[in-house]
Amino acid sequence: MGVFVFLPLVLPLTAWPIARLAEQHLHPRAATRLLTTVAVVTAVCSTVCLGLLMVVGTAQLPGNPLPDGWSDPEVREAVPYDEVAGRLAIPALLAVLLACARTLGRHSRVRRGAHRALTGLPDTEVAVLPDAVPYAYALPGGRRGRGGRVVVTTALLSSLEPAERRALFAHERAHLVARHHRFLLAVQLAARANPFLRPLRTAVSYTAERWADEDAAQAVGSRRVVARAIGKAALVSRGTPVATLAGFAAAGPVPRRVAALLDPAPAVRSWPSVFTSVGLAAWAAAVGAAVSAMSSANSAVTMFLILYAATPL
Repeated sequence: MGVFVFLPLVLPLTAWPIARLAEQHLHPRAATRLLTTVAVVTAVCSTVCLGLLMVVGTAQLPGNPLPDGWSDPEVREAVPYDEVAGRLAIPALLAVLLACARTLGRHSRVRRGAHRALTGLPDTEVAVLPDAVPYAYALPGGRRGRGGRVVVTTALLSSLEPAERRALFAHERAHLVARHHRFLLAVQLAARANPFLRPLRTAVSYTAERWADEDAAQAVGSRRVVARAIGKAALVSRGTPVATLAGFAAAGPVPRRVAALLDPAPAVRSWPSVFTSVGLAAWAAAVGAAVSAMSSANSAVTMFLILYAATPL
């Protein structure tokens, strides 16, 4: 394994340049998918790295579950290890697992609470809450496979014109159709697993909103109407009732979203040219993710084969 087992811990730094460039130069759909994939791959690899460091570095501590053959000098020479790094990996790995579990638990509680809040309302695609606080959000479907719903309050509807209401509904439906909540949850977990990935979490939160903005503009046939609806909702809204559900005008810098909608629609392309700044950054992030995956796989396979050879039948 050698020093290669440490690479996945720092290779997420190669994704930093692509975060802001993807926001500005890629289509929001492509940016969301690219950044989420890079974040998830590098987060999984860094977590595997911590696990390997813990196993290898603490193999000779009393009470470890490894077979006696692991202490053989030939085996120890074949697998370079660092006892200090191994000891440090134990609390680090526990912290990662705890943080991810808390994020999943909070996400589940918020969704269950949001579904309970709709109890008694008609089972329609749009749920209108009689609330004096203006907000709207997309609520994914429940465990029984029911489709998602658009939740909006009477206070927000009363502040929008008919065309702006259509833009609001189109925006939230875009969140549901593209399952943006999965992208957002994935990057949240990735950022918990490796703090170096927090810029990607912020970027995906913005690009997912921009993705829904562009789909809404296409659905209503007017980019200016969507921009006006977002700006007006941001002025009257005091925020969504639950932080983990993306609100119509609560997620992402609203002025940037409005400015983007007032510009021409972004070009749709699957991958940027390598001869551009965003192309170079995208390739660097992709290479970093690939190297992380290969380093983790190589270290894991090496440790497995040595353990298998050292374990008595």
